Amino acid sequence: MREFEPDFRDELYELMRWRRDVRRFRTTPVDEALLMRCLDAFSHAPSVGLSEPWRIVRVESAEARAAARANFEVANAEALARYDGDQADNYAKLKLAGMDQAPVQLAIFCDEATTKGHGLGAASMPEMRRYSVVSAVTLFWLAARAEGLGLGWVSVLDPEQLCHDLDVPEDWALIGYFCIGYPEANHETPELLREGWEARAAALDIRSI
Repeated sequence: MREFEPDFRDELYELMRWRRDVRRFRTTPVDEALLMRCLDAFSHAPSVGLSEPWRIVRVESAEARAAARANFEVANAEALARYDGDQADNYAKLKLAGMDQAPVQLAIFCDEATTKGHGLGAASMPEMRRYSVVSAVTLFWLAARAEGLGLGWVSVLDPEQLCHDLDVPEDWALIGYFCIGYPEANHETPELLREGWEARAAALDIRSI
């Protein structure tokens, strides 16, 4: 098995620490070759039964982006209504999407009807297909960060409405809507931590049985 030098390992862990969910982007275009190099991470990602169930939709038209933005606005208003008092005030101050600035926007899906992989591992745990897509997204996220790009995962959405608006096959399940571009600023700490929304756990919860 390939062994890596200590300096490389140190930089890998540093890359993980500097991975951020970015919501504030510069409108600078992203070079197409650079984007494709980052997306190549999907080609190296693990997947259950080698099913490679990820499906990527580039959201480029004004109409499609407007539909996604409207979807977020409705879902965000509904989310705000679930809080009250100081927590509602804090939620209202959060910037939870970079859809107005991010030059690249991707909707990534899981093809739950794929025959690739012949059902290995997915027959007993069908959710493994979705986990496979999330694993691939993580590699893409790290690749983008290594190239100086930021990625924001927009989760305040109605997935069924987005699937309808983007006219994808019925067997595709939305994994996430992603905004990609150059961040306005780089931060080692998450924005939700900086804004006082939540704190990181002091230690991992590891149990022995």
